[in-house]
Amino acid sequence: MTNVYDVLKERGFIQQTTHEDEIRELLGKESVTFYTGYDPTADSLHVGHFLQLIAMAHLQRAGHRPILLIGGGTAMVGDPSGRTDMRKMLTPEDIQHNGECFKQQCSNFLDFSEGKGILANNADWLMNLTYVPFLREIGRHFSVNRMLAAECFKSRMEKGLSFLEFNYMIMQSYDFLELYRRYGCKLQLGGDDQWSNIIHGADLIRRVEGASAYGMTFTLLTTSDGNKMGKTQSGALWLDPKKTSPYEFYQYWRNVDDRDVEKCLALLTFLPMDEVRRLGALEGSEINRAKEILAFEVTQLVHGTEEAKKAEEAAKALFGKGAMSEAVPFTEISQGEFSEGMELLTLLAKAGLIPSRSEGRRLVQQGGIAVNDQKIEDANHIIQLSDFSDGALMIKKGKKVYHQIRLS
Repeated sequence: MTNVYDVLKERGFIQQTTHEDEIRELLGKESVTFYTGYDPTADSLHVGHFLQLIAMAHLQRAGHRPILLIGGGTAMVGDPSGRTDMRKMLTPEDIQHNGECFKQQCSNFLDFSEGKGILANNADWLMNLTYVPFLREIGRHFSVNRMLAAECFKSRMEKGLSFLEFNYMIMQSYDFLELYRRYGCKLQLGGDDQWSNIIHGADLIRRVEGASAYGMTFTLLTTSDGNKMGKTQSGALWLDPKKTSPYEFYQYWRNVDDRDVEKCLALLTFLPMDEVRRLGALEGSEINRAKEILAFEVTQLVHGTEEAKKAEEAAKALFGKGAMSEAVPFTEISQGEFSEGMELLTLLAKAGLIPSRSEGRRLVQQGGIAVNDQKIEDANHIIQLSDFSDGALMIKKGKKVYHQIRLS
């Protein structure tokens, strides 16, 4: 059987490891308990979390045991990694609610049945710590000089780093130690921005328990230009269908840059790598078929087959290819009219969707207009050329009226 380490490496997940040869050997000879932690700072996971869930699923399918750690305790402090300012302080009630949302979403990708996986919350041990005993047992193993040299702290020194946030690394390191003691967890996984926290946790286990522990980080999901992937006009690309609709989710992947198709197929689907490479090598108009497969596969994993099929059919209608397309009326407008943007109300009037601007304004304010499945709440919203995909966009009026705008 192929070593799962080689699978992750071939697919492009692995960025850094504490001990590459030892980790590969460990994953090849025994069932390893590993963990990834998520601080519940929102009520939904986003696509960056999804990449790590796919990696965890690869490991679980290979016989290893995942621990999904909800950061109910660490979210009370806030991770300074990758931040230019301090995170917003959440209430305990919000943190608990968000944590429950995370658990439900993660259960769609990982098996947490008896013996297969573990759901844990670091609030169970962090919230009950007593300060002086914790300093004596754990704090003495940390060098302040070494901590300040870590990238997550170094980048914050100019703008200021609170003592509250300075404790975050020690808390996350203690999580690893606690999971080692409770479940025999030997391996911590995370995004590459967690590298400093991960290596300190592995070092703490060695110092306190005299045992071997390891860390591995995954590549962050970025475009070929180096920008963070998963950002839309309305914000993050969420896994919750109430925050990002399945259609909008599908469209995001359908419209990725040609250069990113192979990477996304490798990281975000379970398609065999031979097929991934074949699809990634397509050129010209044929690459669009690869994008459709990518969009369907990722949407199916997140939202289920039925929603993926609905999104696919809606997209085909939008691009004038599907059976639905003939039923969707359209208006052709010169591309030049959008060179400096067009007011939404003007566009609605051109398409014959409103009898007057005042009626259009009322409709928008009541939530009755959506563009590309994204509800518009500002009557002064400007439609840009960037809103068009393959020369078209879809307007939805109320619950049943669809109207396509095509560029001429």
